[in-house]
Formats: sequence, structure tokens, C-alpha cells
Amino acid sequence: MDRPHWAPESIDVERPSVARMYDYYLGGSHNFAADRAAAQAMITAVPDAPLMAQANRAFMRRVVQFLVESGIRQFLDIGSGIPTVGNVHEIAQRLAPESKVAYVDVDPVAVAHSREILAGNDRTTILQEDLRNPERILHDPQVRKLLDFDQPVAVLIVAVLHFVPDSDDPAGILAELRAALAPGSHLVLSQASDDGRSDEERREADQIYRRTDNPLNIRSRAALTSFFDGFDLLPPGVVWVPQWRPESPEAAEDAERAVFMGGVGRLGG
Repeated sequence: MDRPHWAPESIDVERPSVARMYDYYLGGSHNFAADRAAAQAMITAVPDAPLMAQANRAFMRRVVQFLVESGIRQFLDIGSGIPTVGNVHEIAQRLAPESKVAYVDVDPVAVAHSREILAGNDRTTILQEDLRNPERILHDPQVRKLLDFDQPVAVLIVAVLHFVPDSDDPAGILAELRAALAPGSHLVLSQASDDGRSDEERREADQIYRRTDNPLNIRSRAALTSFFDGFDLLPPGVVWVPQWRPESPEAAEDAERAVFMGGVGRLGG
């Protein structure tokens, strides 16, 4: 196939990417035939897959608006994905133009496209790095130049933790990030939960994502809640993402169909 200009030579366009599958669920165009085939297989197995991605994205937008209204002006978005409408910097800078956003993603397409989108915006940066290397993220010169960790920072890890197995110690990763944050900082998490899903759906989703570099690691509400250790969990706690401060009661109906659970914690002190 012809390689589009935005696709780095280093990537294997025949192997599905979770970032590009997510882009497809959201109606984006930065994906390949292999990504679309895997995403369609996921939709066949779990018809709510596009709704899941859209609900999670809407959760992220509501959270960013809440954080800006709470006085946060610095954001570290780890696992930011391929940019689509309603990115963190668009929401934050529309409400507070002085807001600064450091994006981090391991996917080369996500990083390359982000650089195009962010060109000329000196209050943003993009770093290619893995969540599992928190020390590299925290000490990266680009990140340090943009963000002042002596002031509150909101760390967003949205729809990413289910790609981090327990063997990689996600709790330890989050503890390392927490240790670098000033009081008043926030942690935003969401991840897929298998609460209420059938055994068949879980098996099929697991098999599909094993074709990518990032197999699924589905967790319960209790497991996700434990990741907020050291933070004060803000109301309404860890809930299905449509239930997190919905714009209307109707928006939270059938919330479990979203599959993603999420929450926001604040660092006291």
C-alpha cells in the first residue's frame, strides 16, 4: 500500500495499532486497513466499541473543563493518542489561554500528527515516550521547560492503563508520578472494565487486542480505585465515565454500556 505522508517509515502498517484503532472508533482518518479490520472485528464482538471511545472522550473533555474551572493551568496528558476534535489544549486554552499542555504518546503516528497540529503553539509540546517510563517523562527537557512541577499539574492517563499489565507495576508508575507533583495537582484515570460484560465478549476482545502490541488488561472498579492511592478521590468517585459529572441526567443513562470507568483525584497537602 502507499504510505501516506504522515506515516513514519518506522511503523509496520500491516500490524494493528491501538492508537489507530481508537482513532477509527472516533471517526478519524489516521488509520490503516489493518487497524480498520481489527477495529471492525472488535465492533462485531462488542458492538458498543465506538460508543465506548466516544464516551471516554466526552469524559476527558468534561474533566478538563472542570480542572480549568478549578484553577488548573498545567496538563500532562500521557497516552494522548492521535489528535481529534476536542483535544486537551483546545479545551483548556479556549477557557484559559495561558494553559500549558504537554502531550506524551508512544505511537509514532500519534506523535507525528500531534507535531503538525501543535506547530506554532508555544504553550504545548509533544514527547514520544511510554507511560511505563515515568522518569523519562518527568525529566524530559521539553516537559520541564513547559511545565513547572512546583505548581499544580493535572496528569491525565485516559484509556491507557488497560494496556499496562500488572507485571509492569502500574501502581508503582503512578506513585512515581505522584511523588513529582505539587499539592493541588490532580490525577485523571479511566480504563476499560469488564464489570457486567459477558465471558464471550471478554474473550473475543482479548483475542483481538492480542494481535496488537498492546494486549488488554481489564480491571475492576476496586482495582482502578486503588490506583488513586495518595490522592483524595473527588465525587462521584470511580464510576462509569458517563456518570462522572454528566451534562444532563439523560447523558448518564445506560452508563455501563460505555465499558470505561474513570475518576479524578486531588493531591492534598
